[in-house]
Amino acid sequence: MEQAFIENIFKIKDEKTFRAMALEVFHFQSRHIPVYRDYLAALRKDPDSITEIEQIPFLPVEFFKSHAVIEEGLEAEVVFASSGTTGTEPSRHHVADAGLYRESFLRTFNSFYGSPEDLCILALLPSYLEREASSLVYMMDHLIRRSKHPDSGFYLDNLGELSAILQKRNNDQQTTLLVGVSFALLDLAEQYPMEFWSNIKLMETGGMKGRRKEMVRSELHEHLQKAFDLQAIHSEYGMTELLSQAYSPGEGLFNAPPWMKILIRDPNDPLSMLPDGQSGGINIIDLANIHSCAFIATADLGKVFEDGSFEVLGRYDHSDIRGCNLLVG
Repeated sequence: MEQAFIENIFKIKDEKTFRAMALEVFHFQSRHIPVYRDYLAALRKDPDSITEIEQIPFLPVEFFKSHAVIEEGLEAEVVFASSGTTGTEPSRHHVADAGLYRESFLRTFNSFYGSPEDLCILALLPSYLEREASSLVYMMDHLIRRSKHPDSGFYLDNLGELSAILQKRNNDQQTTLLVGVSFALLDLAEQYPMEFWSNIKLMETGGMKGRRKEMVRSELHEHLQKAFDLQAIHSEYGMTELLSQAYSPGEGLFNAPPWMKILIRDPNDPLSMLPDGQSGGINIIDLANIHSCAFIATADLGKVFEDGSFEVLGRYDHSDIRGCNLLVG
């Protein structure tokens, strides 16, 4: 794919342009991503017959556990790995150009939260810091270094120090973003409840990582809102297999950048898409995944609304065994 085309991905501003570029990416990847090419052949889908994005077969996310999903002829500059659960194979995203990831998350972050240079960024991500190759840690490290605030940084288990810093931010009114994994934020809420003033935003990235019982997002947000006297809890929706993220300013409604789109598939017919407002499997088009696969069928359930925002409702049961039987062996 020509470099000029790749650069234009981040200049998309309207639906028509997105659809045209998505189809061009599809036809490129159907020829040059071996795993995706084989998957389409197993489905007996002729790429030349695809003329609308709703007709595109989405690669089940489970393939990132068993295959290197990368453009032929390229080598990975970095390989991101998911945390996985005990006894399961983690997903691995072979990223040929880490610069694309940086450009994607910086442009998206700037559009939702402004320049990181103007923020104090506090990351409470103990489970991610304890392992290598986390795409979230890679992103947060880059944002923290850009912020240049002396208190910006990662906080592992030192919740007392983090609480003191948050009180300093209340006092000096410095615009602050606290990003945390769910179980660690609940630990902070229980041990150091305090009022956050309006200059502090709290963002959860999901995940109990086996440390606490799972809870629905609304219950998690209720606990955090009460502990920190907040009107809204922000959320991030990202995956190891994606180079783009969506953000929610509250109430669990996410918005994606212009080069990323959510479609909902029929649970009973995975190759068919559902209209807005109906619940089903979340399919994601992420055009930043130009060198891996831009068309991913996730293990998440959700719905899309008319304005393009979307909600994540949960996960498929037994998602690890779905979708991969076409390429067994």
